Amino acid sequence: MTASSTPAAPPPPPEPERGLGQGSGPGSEATVTTAVPARLDRLPWSRWHWMIVIGLGTVWILDGLEVTTVGNIAGRLSEEGSGLAISSAQVTGIAAALYVAGACAGALFFGRLTDKFGRKKLFMVTLAVYLGATALTALSFEAWWFFLFRFLTGFGIGGEYAAINSAIDELIPSKYRGRVDLIINGSYWLGAIGGSLLSVVMLNTDIFPKDLGWRLTFAMGVVLGLVILLVRRHVPESPRWQFIHGRSEEAEALVSSVEREIEQEKGAPLPPPDREITIHQRKSIGFGLIAKTVFRDYPKRATLGLSLFVGQAFLYNAITFGFGAILTKFYDVPSGSTGYYFAVIAAGNFLGPLFLGKLFDTVGRRIMISSTYIVSGVLLFVTAWLFDRGSLSAATLTACWCVVLFFASAGASSAYLTVSEIFPMETRAMAIAFFYAIGTAAGGISGPLIFAKLTESGVVGDTVLAFQIGAGLMCAAGLVAAVFAVKAERRSLEDIAEPLSSVKA
Repeated sequence: MTASSTPAAPPPPPEPERGLGQGSGPGSEATVTTAVPARLDRLPWSRWHWMIVIGLGTVWILDGLEVTTVGNIAGRLSEEGSGLAISSAQVTGIAAALYVAGACAGALFFGRLTDKFGRKKLFMVTLAVYLGATALTALSFEAWWFFLFRFLTGFGIGGEYAAINSAIDELIPSKYRGRVDLIINGSYWLGAIGGSLLSVVMLNTDIFPKDLGWRLTFAMGVVLGLVILLVRRHVPESPRWQFIHGRSEEAEALVSSVEREIEQEKGAPLPPPDREITIHQRKSIGFGLIAKTVFRDYPKRATLGLSLFVGQAFLYNAITFGFGAILTKFYDVPSGSTGYYFAVIAAGNFLGPLFLGKLFDTVGRRIMISSTYIVSGVLLFVTAWLFDRGSLSAATLTACWCVVLFFASAGASSAYLTVSEIFPMETRAMAIAFFYAIGTAAGGISGPLIFAKLTESGVVGDTVLAFQIGAGLMCAAGLVAAVFAVKAERRSLEDIAEPLSSVKA
């Protein structure tokens, strides 16, 4: 890719400038040579990185709180006196599907804007959308209002997936990128634990009336989101995005300030960067070029991303949405007590990325992605067989799910890691958004609708079928990963996929 058209009359074009380049103010375009990616990748872990993790990663806690809360309050909302005329199947089916549909739409809408206008602007906007929609969900007085703001809540969360996964991978050093990304995405389940236990308290009619407790549960999500918003103000824009989009001075200044801060914290100078990259800055990248790059230049990687997202989306968005309904339907667990069981499987989900995350950076992406998908799928087949035989109680079913999801959660988190690092930087947010939207639409919109009908029937065989479909898709995705997964561990993002703006030496 050339930097500019050839002048009609030489002299020959000048050598690219080191560091800043010509016209490096906001929005300008120039050919620049920079060591910003290498400087970021060589940084040791520091307080600055913890600030990024807390400011950006904690939003998944909100998502977990949201989804779990709705699943656990489904039984209460359908009861007379809840203040909302809605059935349990509508909550776990229609409302869940609308939430996921909103997330898909939000990912695509905000993903394009994230690549165009920057990570920081959009991860502030998407959180604001989430907060407003959640607050209005708490005020629901009719089913249509509840459905509308579940969709808009998902719209904000979907935007978060694109903006935040892009920013995290571009700010975290390559040595730690895999484990950090997995643990951050896995923190969703900390929110799920909180949502489960919170629902036990909020649904206790000895403490709160039927028509108030579930509303306060949503309000708690708003309070937590406001705290995160305050921390997030201090998270910077991605220097990688800045230097490609004509903001070299800002990128250099930001990285220099971070280096000084870390040198002061560690009491030792940093080693020099080991490489540079020359790029031709652009104000924006056309959608057509993004699509052509992802599907024409990287067809195997596109197949990999789609497979991983379809498998994990069906397992999580279809089956775990209905876990509370399974407990009440087949094991007569009171609706106010399902939160205890869900807290247990949520703990298994969080422990998976926590304990297995480091292996994605050491053992490697291909082995770990394929094995976590396949192992979780096989274990789910075993769970379906035991459930079909009537060998499980509410406690032992929960234990089985806990083990299945220990592996599945690490695999599902690696889907976000994979699509955020295997495509060129200019396409990153849009690639995350696209694969999330397509995969989640396949498993997350149709799945809850189908699964709600299967569990509502009360027929064991119907629920077994849903388990088997989820298990089969997870195994299939694991086999695709065994063939197509990219060895991205400990490698710079620019080495894994060369930026579209890169100028050949």
